[in-house]
Amino acid sequence: MSEEPVVTRFAPSPTGALHVGGARTALFNWAFARGRGGKFILRMEDTDRKRSSASSAQTILDDLKWLGLDWDDGPHYQSERLDIYNRHIEQLLESGRALVPQDDPDIVRFRMGQDVAFDDAVYGPIAVKAAELEDFVIRKSDGFPTFHLAVVVDDAAMGVTHVIRGQEHLTNTTKHAALYDALGVDRPVWAHTPSIMNPDGSKMSKRDKAKVARKALKQWLAEHDNEPEALGTMAALANIDVEALKSFQDKKSDDVETAEKLADPSVIPDVTLPEIDVIDFRHGGFLQEAFCNYIALLGWNPGNDIERFDMDFLVSRFDLDRMGKANSRFDRGKLAAFNGELIAKLPAQDWIQRLRSHLNEHHESFSELAANDGNFARFAEAYQARSRTLDEPAQLGEFLVVESQSITYDDKAVRKVLAKNDNQGFEVLEVLNSKLESCDWSAESLNALIKGHADEHSLGMGQVAQPLRVAVCGSTVSPPIDLTLVILGRDETLARIRRCMSLLSAQQ
Repeated sequence: MSEEPVVTRFAPSPTGALHVGGARTALFNWAFARGRGGKFILRMEDTDRKRSSASSAQTILDDLKWLGLDWDDGPHYQSERLDIYNRHIEQLLESGRALVPQDDPDIVRFRMGQDVAFDDAVYGPIAVKAAELEDFVIRKSDGFPTFHLAVVVDDAAMGVTHVIRGQEHLTNTTKHAALYDALGVDRPVWAHTPSIMNPDGSKMSKRDKAKVARKALKQWLAEHDNEPEALGTMAALANIDVEALKSFQDKKSDDVETAEKLADPSVIPDVTLPEIDVIDFRHGGFLQEAFCNYIALLGWNPGNDIERFDMDFLVSRFDLDRMGKANSRFDRGKLAAFNGELIAKLPAQDWIQRLRSHLNEHHESFSELAANDGNFARFAEAYQARSRTLDEPAQLGEFLVVESQSITYDDKAVRKVLAKNDNQGFEVLEVLNSKLESCDWSAESLNALIKGHADEHSLGMGQVAQPLRVAVCGSTVSPPIDLTLVILGRDETLARIRRCMSLLSAQQ
């Protein structure tokens, strides 16, 4: 088989978003094929008709494109290949390797009845005795094949030479090896990747969001004395069918949409769902390059203590012999560090373009600022070195795009910066207010004004800049004060200073 052209595939089930583990599987299959001049196939395993959806399939396609993974063939949809599966099932029935149970003629089962052995490229030789193997269903009562039959038929028909997939499929491979043999087709090379775990050692799973949301729901119900009508109140508040919410509460459902509705700040405040799907990291402002770099290291080691690399490096170096057997822990802090390092190195225009695109898509409140090329360039420059994601500038710089009436003042900052020394900070603001009304509104002029006021009154720059900073943003943290004032503009700056000064009148 080593002499054949390499063919790999990624075959997700479109029953939800693309999980981090699935993204890693896709990345490894893509890199293995690309590094050998091979072929990478995309196939949607949508035979679970109740759970599969076109919207999930489209989300997966979008995620793969964001990851930078292109495919040579597909996407194929198993739901459109029933005739192919049925022909193979008939072959197995005719050969006696499959049977229709008398008590359930709507299904077809595959006969095991013999020892199975295979080699895994990561975990080595695996052998299972016939006594430990049971017959299994290959066609369900709805007429659709099970995963086991469809995956073998498709991999064989599409010429897949290497199957790289998650460790959870390792036990399935005895079934698949037996099916390959019964159908009389060559087996592929199997390589099972180690599992991805949470920092606490639990397996990183699509159910993680449901666990967090369910815990928050339990606490909310306890705060409402677990009254019988409380669940109905929550269902109405979150716009969830009450029976669906009851099913979620009883762990009969781990529906992600339900979890996300419960975690809405307007429903249950201060609930943060874990990032486990590619779309979470996309929306969270992670760069594709950093994300792919990081997940490639979960179970694979390029050697020579190398941790930072691009997609070209991955393609050139990825091989199965450097896959590990030990499970990996997903460290969100380390991923953020990767991302922050890459952001800091981006050329200014690239950073501006990526930040503008992210804010326009996910933070409508920044649309006016994003449309002002000059001010947005200043904003982007101010936050590039201090941001670990594309989303952090929106969080750190939110004060720039809210109305002056919405600014809240940190009590400690007011006491320390404005009220200290008999309201010295307020006095600075009062004098600067009149000067700012008539000065040239540029970073250079504003910097000169602040410095001149400090020199004139024998004050440090901080004793002038900090009162301004508290007045316009509510705290002592912002980009350089001259850039901050330029971005806000004269009218908004003066409005915020006057509102802040009114605090002194209120106190008096």
